Amino acid sequence: MFELYLDTADLDQIQALAGILPLAGVTTNPSIVAAGGIGLSQLLAELAKILGPNSRFHVQVIGNTVEDIVAEAKQLYALPYDIVVKIPAHAAGLAAIKQIKQDDIPILATAIYNVQQGWLAALNGADYLAPYLNRIDNLGSAGIDIVGDLQNLISQYRLPTKLLVASFKNVSQVLQVLRLGVASVTLPPDLALQMLNVPATDAAVDKFRQDWQSAFPAGLSLDI
Repeated sequence: MFELYLDTADLDQIQALAGILPLAGVTTNPSIVAAGGIGLSQLLAELAKILGPNSRFHVQVIGNTVEDIVAEAKQLYALPYDIVVKIPAHAAGLAAIKQIKQDDIPILATAIYNVQQGWLAALNGADYLAPYLNRIDNLGSAGIDIVGDLQNLISQYRLPTKLLVASFKNVSQVLQVLRLGVASVTLPPDLALQMLNVPATDAAVDKFRQDWQSAFPAGLSLDI
């Protein structure tokens, strides 16, 4: 089943969008949590209240050595939530993923900028891969091609790994990766709101209301 996440720690925006979007949960990183202004323990508790007990939270380690990443991953997974531990797909992160998967801890390999990073993380057991689509474009490569190559490899080798694509600048990019058959995406709130903003639909609804009220000024549909 497809999973849609919000990439934010802004509780007000999550609350506003949770009633509209079919959210699987929230993705975070140290920068996002720092910008939210509250600590991780409080943030997760508030997210659980807003999104419910079945929501999934992707939380990134801060440690940068294999030993620190492994220890931190175990601490995060021990929290009383559905936690996926985010680990950067660099050398230390790949080594840590290989160790951590021996304990069956769900892992998202993050900060993926090329196919080989994602491929190696998948072979080491990562449950999710997070290629940074727009950041890849900004470095001069084609993000959509890297996402497509990773999706093809996952399908070809039947790997138990999902793509969770991150870093979008517009709705068009989101639709492009959806056409590739990715399993999940994470969106910043402003982009999620862009997806909901359809002026033509608003104009059509206003016209429907005007026409109805012109004919039946005193009632709703079931009152006539």
